[in-house]
Amino acid sequence: MGSPTNKSRPLGAGGHTHCTRTHQIGALLLVAATFFLSRIFDSPCDGFPSADLSRPLRSELPSFHGGDFSWPLRGYGPHLDLKIYVYDENEIEGLKALMYGRDGKISAVKCMKGQWGTQVKIHKLLLISRFQTRKKEEADLFFVPSYIKCVRMLGGLDDKEITDTYVKVLSQMPYFRRSGGRDHIFVFPRFHGGVVLEMEHCLCRREPTAEHSDRSARSWLSMSLWWWWLGIDGAVLGDRTDKKDTSAFNTWKDIIIPGNVDDSMTTNGERAVQPLPLSKRKLLANYLGRAQGKVGRLKLIELAKQFPHKLECPDLRFSGPNKLGRPEYFEHLRNAKFCLAPRGESSWTLRFYESFFVECVPVIMSDQIELPFQNVIDYTQISIKWPSTRIGPELLEYLESIPDKDIETMISHGRQVRCLWAYAPESSPCSAMQGIMWELQRKVRQFQQSAETFWLHNGSYVNRNLVEFSKWKPPMPLS
Repeated sequence: MGSPTNKSRPLGAGGHTHCTRTHQIGALLLVAATFFLSRIFDSPCDGFPSADLSRPLRSELPSFHGGDFSWPLRGYGPHLDLKIYVYDENEIEGLKALMYGRDGKISAVKCMKGQWGTQVKIHKLLLISRFQTRKKEEADLFFVPSYIKCVRMLGGLDDKEITDTYVKVLSQMPYFRRSGGRDHIFVFPRFHGGVVLEMEHCLCRREPTAEHSDRSARSWLSMSLWWWWLGIDGAVLGDRTDKKDTSAFNTWKDIIIPGNVDDSMTTNGERAVQPLPLSKRKLLANYLGRAQGKVGRLKLIELAKQFPHKLECPDLRFSGPNKLGRPEYFEHLRNAKFCLAPRGESSWTLRFYESFFVECVPVIMSDQIELPFQNVIDYTQISIKWPSTRIGPELLEYLESIPDKDIETMISHGRQVRCLWAYAPESSPCSAMQGIMWELQRKVRQFQQSAETFWLHNGSYVNRNLVEFSKWKPPMPLS
């Protein structure tokens, strides 16, 4: 029985309700909703592979298309728009000493080769770059040239002289003062001495007196945009840590750049040493370097004694029978499918980059390593990173288990990106400088400031004494 307040509902044939337009619309909506919900539940979620779930999802690599190098737009923008001012060696007192030594007798040609050659190459390439500007007021970034690693190694300056000279140089740069060094680029080596090893731990700012000049220089230089670490005895570039487990490298402000691979291996055309087909390589893996008392390297040398038919690890020297010239070095390197790159004085190793030019797959055994251009390169496609704590027979067993077709695929991917390890002019469609320029553009700020920079309603910069920027005169205190 119904409620006495209910209205009677008309019944159709068979006792069913009449089908009104409202009912029709509701039924259609129900059918549509059911269709779309079933499609959602039947299909895989976005971002997950729809087929073989055991295969990792790969990101796009930089590639060539019709002779042009193509960046994944997700990593970089559509075009470069960058202006860099390069300080002239005669413009700032002290720059020449940082480039040629106290007596000016060290030549750029001498400093061009070897592991510190990138200091010179980057400077020379910027001088002929289309991104160079001679107007400081329109510059996005400022490049400070110095060849101090080479100068120090050749006796041109000692550690204290280098620090004191940098204090002198920076105190003459109003634009460095304006931004606190955030828009200034340094190609800066790592030393065993006290010059820059502990920069990140010296953030106090004070007047550069004789007592505190070293700390002040470290403090200001640690604010700079870009650090390039170059160590002694083969530990090169891009360190997270040095031999004391300290570093001024900061992921948020610094840029890792490729090392200086021998020009005879990176130039287009006929290279000094050509890769061998996999079928003709006699060894599974090799490590060619000096032991330097490093645990990982010593383990590899002992492992090679147990498995000499699989692994080559001579303890190389600077002289004597265990010394290899550059051609001999690359001829040995190309004779293995995998090139092992353990940690040395620092977490970085040049062998990682060299391996791409003899087409062996690099195996990184340096846990804290940083690699360049990570926003456009998926390093899982071109290399292997193995825990440094698991160096032993297990490593060789793993490498032996990798099919040749997978090795060939990794080598093929490596060919696509190895041009990014070569320091070539901008006319080259792909080079280390191209990658560096893109990375620098990502660091450019529309606005510059520091703790000692102020601005007024008319847009003018002033210092703490309200002196306009155009009237700032050196020397300026680094405080």
